[in-house]
Amino acid sequence: MQRHRSVRSGPEVPHDESDEQLVATLYREFGGPLLRNVRRLTGGDRQWAEDVVQETVFRAWRNAGKLNREPGLLWAWLMTVARRIVIDARRQRSARPQEVEPDRLDSVAVPDWSEPTLSAMVVSEALYSLSEEHREALVQTYLHDRTINEAAEVLGVPPGTVKSRVYYALRALQKTMKERG
Repeated sequence: MQRHRSVRSGPEVPHDESDEQLVATLYREFGGPLLRNVRRLTGGDRQWAEDVVQETVFRAWRNAGKLNREPGLLWAWLMTVARRIVIDARRQRSARPQEVEPDRLDSVAVPDWSEPTLSAMVVSEALYSLSEEHREALVQTYLHDRTINEAAEVLGVPPGTVKSRVYYALRALQKTMKERG
């Protein structure tokens, strides 16, 4: 079996080994240094760096027949491929919208309007249980936010009558609300 060494002292990669042996040799001889260099390219992200190294060796295996097995050239090829994988991944990430973590969606507060809605329904029903005069006095003073004098003018009755109607309407409304719970 013939072995070539680069001018620099580097790992030896036999020419006549099988493709599977090539993968094992690449990991054994270049795995550590390749991972260290790729970690720098990935900003220290070990998992991403390991994925890049794995993809790089996979591409070497796919191109085993075309690879120059001289260690210096093989190292340069591996680093070039790894660098391109990292660059492509960065471009792809910048082209896609940011992914949202599923657990962050679980903690998003969704307003629950059931209580105010239910309360409004109960109050509305209670209002309709009042006489029309009492209901109108409450609607003018509370819902339309009018003074007693303004409500009296709108209703066409004296202010004392509006005061009296509001007083008795609130008592009747309170009694109805207690009955309904």
